[in-house]
Amino acid sequence: MESSSPPVQAAYGIESLPSDDFLETDEDTFDAPPLYEHFRFTADRKQSLLRIDKFLIDRMPHVSRNRIQMAADAQCILVNGKAVKSNYRIKPLDTVSIVMERPRYETEILPEDIPLNITYEDEYLLVVNKPAGLVVHPGHGNYTGTLVNALACHLKDDPGYDPSNPAVGLVHRIDKDTSGLLVIAKKPEIKTHLGEQFFNRTTQRRYHALIWGIPKEDVGRIEGHIGRDPRDRLQMTVFADGSQGKPAVTHYRVLERLGYVSLVECRLETGRTHQIRAHMRHIGHPVFNDARYGGDRILKGQTFSRYQQFVRNCFEVCPRQALHAKTLGFVHPATGDALLFDSDLPDDMQRLIAKWIHYVNSNEI
Repeated sequence: MESSSPPVQAAYGIESLPSDDFLETDEDTFDAPPLYEHFRFTADRKQSLLRIDKFLIDRMPHVSRNRIQMAADAQCILVNGKAVKSNYRIKPLDTVSIVMERPRYETEILPEDIPLNITYEDEYLLVVNKPAGLVVHPGHGNYTGTLVNALACHLKDDPGYDPSNPAVGLVHRIDKDTSGLLVIAKKPEIKTHLGEQFFNRTTQRRYHALIWGIPKEDVGRIEGHIGRDPRDRLQMTVFADGSQGKPAVTHYRVLERLGYVSLVECRLETGRTHQIRAHMRHIGHPVFNDARYGGDRILKGQTFSRYQQFVRNCFEVCPRQALHAKTLGFVHPATGDALLFDSDLPDDMQRLIAKWIHYVNSNEI
């Protein structure tokens, strides 16, 4: 590992920003990679002798002592250009740099104390039941308040988990307004193994959705390439001729017919963006209240004002697409055990379905 201050330090110019952004170095690396400065602090003229780990904790409250210790062990903490151990004592005007083998991310992922509904957790991974309305990953317009920020807080004392390192963390994603199960890897090798299972289509993923209309068949298979809609880049569309997009297959089974809507179970053979939502619209059965794909309009039923008001009330009960990632199964990368997790439908979807059941039982349809 290089011990001199890297030439790219000046390009970052980032001073005193809190982060949980240390990455364990690979001890088996033979050629020392280039180092990049992520943070820099300069001690005051009147600075008293103080251990560097305490010095950094005072200035980076979002970082645990374990991560600072790990950074020091990996020779990622430099004082005046030279690597130091965690027991080094800071002196007046010392310049402290924190360096890593990769450039600093444009947006640092900071821990946020957001409640998590954890279905399962061990030292290698965890499965969470995400509520509707929670964005999974920071992005344009959503830099805080995401599932990744919540995970950063929950795992802040795990020395091997760096929320800004794409080698760990989320293995797959679901949309903001879709609820349900997700698996998160705490270690790079675990994420790699799980990623291979998703790629090879050996995972089990089943969703429950309320859709408009009554499918003709109890069981069906939807196959059609999915890609960006050229007329609306925020939507995905189905290219039945396979001319564009990526192959996608969704299997569905009707669980209950409720007059003008149906409760269905969808099993994903592939995992494309908005796959269920795009496929269901393609066969004429958009997900109920799915604003992006036309399900937020009254598509089936009667013209009577009483029915129209009933549907509007249903939209208020479940103010998002009625879609829930209910079941998730995979082989545990470390133990080899087959794990299968199931989750209850969230309250908004339960109340929505109950309203339709009551309506069907109270009216001749």
